[in-house]
Amino acid sequence: MRWNLRLRAAERGVWTSAEMRRLLAEAGLEISAGKMSGLWTGTPTMIRLDDLDVICAVLDCSPADLLIREPEKVTSGQPQRLHAVGENAATPRRT
Repeated sequence: MRWNLRLRAAERGVWTSAEMRRLLAEAGLEISAGKMSGLWTGTPTMIRLDDLDVICAVLDCSPADLLIREPEKVTSGQPQRLHAVGENAATPRRT
């Protein structure tokens, strides 16, 4: 997934993270300068759904406008199995 906050904000005439932060605060979402910087300049590893809802309300958009799929980055259609620490995928597990 690619985070599209800055482009969506620019489409709404919001050009700086400080301005976005002010708009979010007016809508009831207080975000620290550090967290806003992370949302503005990078892709968040985690975002609360309530926060996403406020961001979408402020920008008059949907989550699909902010989260852009990148299917080319997805590996095979097989789900990957998570291994326990020290477990080797090539070695069958003994019980």
